[in-house]
Amino acid sequence: MITQTLRATPVRWLILALLFLTSVVTYIDRVNISVTARHMMPAFGLTDQQMGWVFSAFVAGYALFQIPGGWLADRWGARGVLTAALCWWSICTAFTAMAAVSPLADLLGIVGALMFVRFALGVGEAVALPSFNRAVANWMPMESRGIGIGIAIGGIGLGSAVTPPVAAWVMVNWGWQTVFYLSAVIGLLMGLLWWTLARNHPQEHPWTGPSESTRPEGDQPARLAVPWGALRSTPTVWWLVLSYSCLGYVAYLYLSWFYLYLVNVRGFDVLRGGLYASTPFLAMLVGCPLGGWVTDRLAAKRGITAGRVTAGMTGMVLAGCAIAVGGVVGSPFLAIASLSVGAGCLYFTVGAYWASTTDLSKPHAGTLSGLMNTGANVGGAISPALTPWIAAQWGWPAALATAGVIALIGASLWLWIKPGEGLRMRNVE
Repeated sequence: MITQTLRATPVRWLILALLFLTSVVTYIDRVNISVTARHMMPAFGLTDQQMGWVFSAFVAGYALFQIPGGWLADRWGARGVLTAALCWWSICTAFTAMAAVSPLADLLGIVGALMFVRFALGVGEAVALPSFNRAVANWMPMESRGIGIGIAIGGIGLGSAVTPPVAAWVMVNWGWQTVFYLSAVIGLLMGLLWWTLARNHPQEHPWTGPSESTRPEGDQPARLAVPWGALRSTPTVWWLVLSYSCLGYVAYLYLSWFYLYLVNVRGFDVLRGGLYASTPFLAMLVGCPLGGWVTDRLAAKRGITAGRVTAGMTGMVLAGCAIAVGGVVGSPFLAIASLSVGAGCLYFTVGAYWASTTDLSKPHAGTLSGLMNTGANVGGAISPALTPWIAAQWGWPAALATAGVIALIGASLWLWIKPGEGLRMRNVE
């Protein structure tokens, strides 16, 4: 049962719905290339390793600009910053379709041009999730942080689930370039919708009622300098970054290689592979808000630290085990089932991770979550390139077992994460 606070504030539901839809768009624009790669690679003579570098270029741009993106959201608010980011990455998505035959390819080569465009797209999308966390921190009270960010980020599951089958169908009927053009149009429309309906704070929104017109607990504009000294001296911050790096490594295996794994390794055709490739992301769609709800309930009953740690560690342990099993079972359908359970358990932890950054310091929730998500995308930058190398050397069971072990390492790091203690400084909130 979701808290009374959320039920009593319909405009907060509107903001969460908009964030959810934006989350869907972000993952349409990053997953589409894992489907179109099936036709792009032979069209341009790209190897698996070269395509892995293209995948990783996006993650590199995404990782490098997480902290600036979070700082911008803290400083200027999620409304304008997220609108600009949606426009930026939608333009980059459209240009992905033409980069290999553009003058940029004459200058950098086909692989270099694709890497450049995907890097630029990653820079734009880097703003998204820290802005979500800023918006949730502004609009949601303390007892609803986990469910709030869980719903917002839950769009990852829907976007990633819908994209493989739809993109495969569009690719077969109208060509792979059309996938990118349609994705870009959807992103631009979402930017217009967000700008029109969203506001930075409840009291700024024309539709808010009396129960929503005041700032939620602890909400103060982030006009202070980022407390870098406190961040450096708080061990929980760095354990969060390291643990979320493990999650990022595993998550990007699904985002980059799962569709091709089903088609090339498990023997599904292009359309059936697109259909079955959606199952882990449907599990994420369920696991993300469910985990946010669970961590909020646990935090209310057992305290913030126990609530976040229990949800985070449990999800990562179950994810690691399920992924390792999925790599070794003989039946393709059992493999899909086990790997899907692993994905759902992995994203069950998201609410605990992101709520922990707001627990540590609400005024700097965007910057802190950007720092944490930088770690995820360092792991994510490694995963797309390292996974096919491990698979080529020792087989796909070994590549998936590696991801499972990394998830278990991420689980163990929760033993040192204590968000309830806050940052090691005075008067942060």
